[in-house]
Amino acid sequence: MKAFFQRLRSALKRQIVPVTVFLLSFLILLGYLTHNILHTVLPGEAGVTWSRFQGGTRVDYVYPEGMHAIFPWDKFYIYNVRIQQISPEIDVLTKNGLQVHLYLSIRYAPKYKLLGLLHKKIGPDYPNKVIIPEVESVLREVIGTMEAEQIYTTGRAVIIEAINLAIERVAQRYIDVDGVLIKRIELPESVAGAIRYKIEQKQMIEAHQFIAEKEKIEADRKRTEGQGIRDQMKIISEAIPKQDILQWLGIRATLELSKSANSKVVVIGAGKNGLPLIGSIPMAQTDLLPSADQPLSDKPSSPSDTSDTKEPLPDSLGDTGKSAVSPSEKTVISEPSGMTPEPRSE
Repeated sequence: MKAFFQRLRSALKRQIVPVTVFLLSFLILLGYLTHNILHTVLPGEAGVTWSRFQGGTRVDYVYPEGMHAIFPWDKFYIYNVRIQQISPEIDVLTKNGLQVHLYLSIRYAPKYKLLGLLHKKIGPDYPNKVIIPEVESVLREVIGTMEAEQIYTTGRAVIIEAINLAIERVAQRYIDVDGVLIKRIELPESVAGAIRYKIEQKQMIEAHQFIAEKEKIEADRKRTEGQGIRDQMKIISEAIPKQDILQWLGIRATLELSKSANSKVVVIGAGKNGLPLIGSIPMAQTDLLPSADQPLSDKPSSPSDTSDTKEPLPDSLGDTGKSAVSPSEKTVISEPSGMTPEPRSE
């Protein structure tokens, strides 16, 4: 037995180089085959295989998440099946030949069950081969029939219909398009400024028309209100004598004032016809003029005043209640009770 191990040891010493080369080659081959045999599908992904000897792309089965083993001579393709987003920019021409720059946002995802067909007929670069060209084609066709102003105003509904048509076309290519958004539309600055100015002027005209209609309605309202006040005053003048209307209005003002909950100071005019807050306003001339048999003063006048001629006050009184006399006349103004009048020379 001991002789056997010695012969084996000596044989290994003679074959050490070939054995080492074999082991290294096996390890390298194992590493290469492991990379081509074992494949990991991460969350949100799916796999498709291509078989070299069994008919090419397998369209009836999609590999789910996890680790999968295939033959080393086959190929394994991994697709992202989540909703993805691309932001292409395209240039289109309007009806009158004006160039419009569109900023788009497209959300899409491949159909999971048809992933094998998508890989076989289109390939991994399907967004640039199918989605963007299809949307661009439809937008060019629709915007080419519109003018630049329509894109800003009434043409958006037509553009949306065109985008829906593009989505239907893309859906026939094993792709689900979640939505196509137009983020921004750029026109040449001069054209965009002219369109904005035109829209502003149109809105201004509509605003002036609205103001004119409003003023007409307000004029009708004031006219109706004036007619109502006129009819009211006509009815009041028939029921109340003219000299008592102001007194009646003063009573109404006092009643309205009494309804207020705030503290207040009420100033009553002098005399029996004084109105609150207004002061002494003559209600009738007879209230301010002395009678014919009443002297202007309770006390007799001085001897120097006996030659003066007393004349009745004129009928017309000013707003301040002063009498109008000639410069040559001399008049004694009656003073309140308890005060001695003093003669005044004019």
